Amino acid sequence: MLLLALAIPALAQPSPIDTASRELAGAETDLAAVDSALDGKVDRAGRADLRTRALAAQSDARDAADQLRGQLALVDARIAGLGPPAAGVTEAPDIRAERKALAQARDALDSKVKRGQLIAVEAGQLVAEIDEAQAAEIGQRISVRSPSPVSPVFWEELLSAMPRDARRVATLMRREWSQGDVALRAGKPWTALLGAALALLLLFPVRQRLRGIGQRYLVSDAPGHRVRRSANAMWRVLIGTAMPTAAAFVLVQGLRWAALIAPAWSQLADALIGAAGFSGFTAAAGAAFLMARQPSWRVVPLTDAVATALRPTVWVFAALTFVVILLDAFNTAIGASPPVLLASQVAEAIANLLLIGGTLLVIGRLRARAAANGADAQEAATSVGVGVGAATVALWLVVTGAGLALLAGYIGLAATVLQFVLWTTLLGICTYLLMIVIDDVATSLFQRDSRVGTTLRHGVGVGGSAVDQFGVLLSAALRLAILAIALGLMLYPFGAGFGSVLDRLSGLARGVQIGGIAISPGSILRFIAVLAIGLFLVRQFMGWLDQRYLPTTDLDGSVRNSIRLVARYVGIALAVIWSLASLGIGMERIALLLSALSVGIGFGLQAITSNFVSGLILLAERPIKIGDLIRVGTDEGDVKRINVRSTEIELADHSTLIVPNSELITKSVLNKTLSAPLGRIQVQFTVPIEADADRVRELVLETFAAEPAILDTPEAKAYIDGIADGRVRFNCFAHVESPRAAYSARSNVLIVLLRRMREEGIELGTVPQKLELVSALPLAEPAATEPSAP
Repeated sequence: MLLLALAIPALAQPSPIDTASRELAGAETDLAAVDSALDGKVDRAGRADLRTRALAAQSDARDAADQLRGQLALVDARIAGLGPPAAGVTEAPDIRAERKALAQARDALDSKVKRGQLIAVEAGQLVAEIDEAQAAEIGQRISVRSPSPVSPVFWEELLSAMPRDARRVATLMRREWSQGDVALRAGKPWTALLGAALALLLLFPVRQRLRGIGQRYLVSDAPGHRVRRSANAMWRVLIGTAMPTAAAFVLVQGLRWAALIAPAWSQLADALIGAAGFSGFTAAAGAAFLMARQPSWRVVPLTDAVATALRPTVWVFAALTFVVILLDAFNTAIGASPPVLLASQVAEAIANLLLIGGTLLVIGRLRARAAANGADAQEAATSVGVGVGAATVALWLVVTGAGLALLAGYIGLAATVLQFVLWTTLLGICTYLLMIVIDDVATSLFQRDSRVGTTLRHGVGVGGSAVDQFGVLLSAALRLAILAIALGLMLYPFGAGFGSVLDRLSGLARGVQIGGIAISPGSILRFIAVLAIGLFLVRQFMGWLDQRYLPTTDLDGSVRNSIRLVARYVGIALAVIWSLASLGIGMERIALLLSALSVGIGFGLQAITSNFVSGLILLAERPIKIGDLIRVGTDEGDVKRINVRSTEIELADHSTLIVPNSELITKSVLNKTLSAPLGRIQVQFTVPIEADADRVRELVLETFAAEPAILDTPEAKAYIDGIADGRVRFNCFAHVESPRAAYSARSNVLIVLLRRMREEGIELGTVPQKLELVSALPLAEPAATEPSAP
């Protein structure tokens, strides 16, 4: 009964077609609701909500269409299995009925797939319409010209609107006063007092205590200085954001439980919580970026003078953010008039101008001080950050332009530009901190000497270099993702909405279509995961082959190496094909790719291909095996490794000669240990013709027999090779167990043979050279001269 009860829900589960159809119907309903809502007047917050709903409907429609497309492929496969009806042949009734049912199912699925695609297209059109309306509103806001703050018209309109707005403020205050009076008469506001006390505790002692606990934990347990610094920065941001938010929430909740907040003030109370959280986040991010009081924990390359000078700027920025959020909420609560809203916008723009201008002045003084102290350009640039000079000039231009726009009456343009500068600065600081933290954590966690790296190296068998490379690649991928999110959030305060950010991220996740193949981050990660699993399985199979199977065979080391290499490359090829199949690249595409590459292989990769094929021939025919003593040209050595591209030969001086495999196939190679591993010793010498040849032969054979390295079979031989120039030439042979032992054995034989021949008085050597001295012919005497005539 228990098994039956468990089986009933499984049997009652809806089919994938029904689930996809319901998702499609829900997406169509939501899209119709969004379309009808856009017919009326919608504010910016309403448009953001409608945009989010349209994006959700679009995503649901796409998912449903993909599921239905998969079911359609199954139906097509069943139809293809039946085959086309043969002409002139009457099919069985059940086959005709099945063919008809499959055709009807295919038509229904095809119509639903097209319907899902149409809904996705319509949702995209509605999103584009909302974006256009939002862009038009922003354009109108920044292009409208109002009276200049320095003009009398601006102040006249403001003064004329002040009485009505003052009455609105008084009404709001009176409602809160009445609510408080009723609550105080009803009982003691102990929940409000408790909330205020908890807020103070959270804001000061608890926040400081949590900071200290985090630092002590990081000092004692966190690995590496870089990870400690990064984790401390994130901990400060987390505590600096959570504690003000929690304090404001506790305070507001205590006031609500005490019934001290009027309904008209409820929205303002919620804005207080948001302002406390956002301003706390701003202050915490700036403090973690500067670390003015704890320079040893600083993650940014800033000097102490820069951090100390910029520290007040952070608190001013946080206070200004808090005031602006509350002021906007207050204006909304009282329903402020347009002149008052414009005046608030002017005040906000002036405050932002002063903040940005003051920060630029501080940075300018720091650069001037560094130059005055004799610091070179590189040191000055490093002390305030790379590229600060160009950024300072650009910001001065922006501030000047915003100030001129404010004076000219383009208040919306000036406020938007200044707000964009401050928001981009805060976003840049947070992105920079996150990227440093991600790099420190990823590269420290995935390091060959870390705990995770040691586990991967010893438990899984991953190389140390692979662990380090994975850490660097993971850091790069995560930082790119953070950078993409930051770029999407740049326009968030200006009406883009978080749905727009999610839309951009989902578009990035969907990727692009290249040749019918979807290339996206998800597909790339799937390809990497499948390839890693395939290579891991190949590694496990190779371990089993080396340690379990091959030792049970009677194959020698060379055959085992050939089997090992062939199995390894076949496994890697299968893993690559499997990973390519995860991208949707079938065997026909791979064959097409190989055929396209064949032209390049025929021209540019001819030598590599030749060596590869030669390596396969060496592994198959085995004319050369590992351990053979071969001679290639004038080099002689032992074969240590045969790869598919080259062969490694260890020479007598222990150096390694790398020979391309094509050289071993196409050219002459002397293999001294191919068929018979025996080595031969040859000794040649001459003795005088007067020496006893039989005794000489006997001495040679005795010397051969006395050498332990010389084998008895085949037996040693000593021959007279010839007689010339009064000397007898001997040619003697013996065999040792290996050609590698021939050199030392021959040396031992020659030493003993020289000693014994000397003891017997037999002269060893070559044909003596004779030098004959021929005396010179006597010179002819000069002829006698006749005496001269007197």
